[in-house]
Amino acid sequence: MRRVIVIGPCGSGKSTLARDLAPRLGLPLVHMDQLGWNAGWVETDDAELAARLAAAVAQETWLIEGNYGSLLAPRLERADTVIYLDFPVRLCLWRLVRRIATHRGRSRPDMPEGCPERFDAAFFWYVLNWNSGPRLRTEAKLAGYTGTLVRLRSPAALAEWRRLNKLA
Repeated sequence: MRRVIVIGPCGSGKSTLARDLAPRLGLPLVHMDQLGWNAGWVETDDAELAARLAAAVAQETWLIEGNYGSLLAPRLERADTVIYLDFPVRLCLWRLVRRIATHRGRSRPDMPEGCPERFDAAFFWYVLNWNSGPRLRTEAKLAGYTGTLVRLRSPAALAEWRRLNKLA
């Protein structure tokens, strides 16, 4: 694993897994949210975001976590491994509630400074509807992927995969 993508529903634990795996694998870590947001919850311009991602993907090794489905193709073109945390939406929603409670008013490690955690109803709606929209689009993009796809459907499956690959 030299160029790895970690994707899945919001709240599945992508950032947490990536922060742990990157140093174990000796890979530089890139959070898509750090590329896609600026202080004050200002979205990065599309052209600038694509340029930031292109610079990251051009590197020889990396671990990039985050969905950003419209920008999945350039990552898939170079990735040798995709880790897909395909966890149940109800678990992800619970984790989002816990994350908001834990980080409320502060920026998480995977976000730029100046983007404090907050409740966002539209964001919850997006996660609630993951299976009928974002999931379908993600899986359509993964259909042609020829590298290693590690699809994990539960935290227990993730723990077992990590144990088997000596990544625990």
